[in-house]
Amino acid sequence: MRVIAGRYRGRRLAVPEGGAVRPTADRVREALFNILVHGAGGAGIITGATVLDAFAGSGALGIEALSRGAAHVTFLEHDADVLRVLRRNVDGLDAMDRIDIFRADAGHPPRAPRAHDLVLMDPPYGAGLASPALAALADQNWLAADARIVAEVAAQEPFDPPDGFAVTDERRYGAARLVFLAHG
Repeated sequence: MRVIAGRYRGRRLAVPEGGAVRPTADRVREALFNILVHGAGGAGIITGATVLDAFAGSGALGIEALSRGAAHVTFLEHDADVLRVLRRNVDGLDAMDRIDIFRADAGHPPRAPRAHDLVLMDPPYGAGLASPALAALADQNWLAADARIVAEVAAQEPFDPPDGFAVTDERRYGAARLVFLAHG
């Protein structure tokens, strides 16, 4: 797996062994960032954004955001083995002063050190974690008042956003569904 575009284009990303992590497919990641950069009301929301990569896994979503001009990225990942792979993936980026990594469960996060403009979340498919995690992140002040959120869920997985969130768009890519939301 590689970073698709931007400053770190072509950089190899390690993926944790086993089935603990299901990285977002390259074509889905490329479509997601094309939408965030060029369309669906998302023009310009990456450049200068403070981004939260919840359920970070390998960190591919957050690293892609950094590569495309995000001002700061915070990664939340609770699994210690996966966290080691994430740290390896960000090691050596010339952006370490713009990265925070927390060993934390996005469904039960600690109090936020800052609010984030953009939240990218890719919880395990079929676990129903996206909606409760959004509510928990909002409750712990991880989201700016007008934050944009993209949740990747399984194509057929039920998803009802919590109060305070509105679905603005949905896109399907094979087994994946990207749900775009606004907060506030």
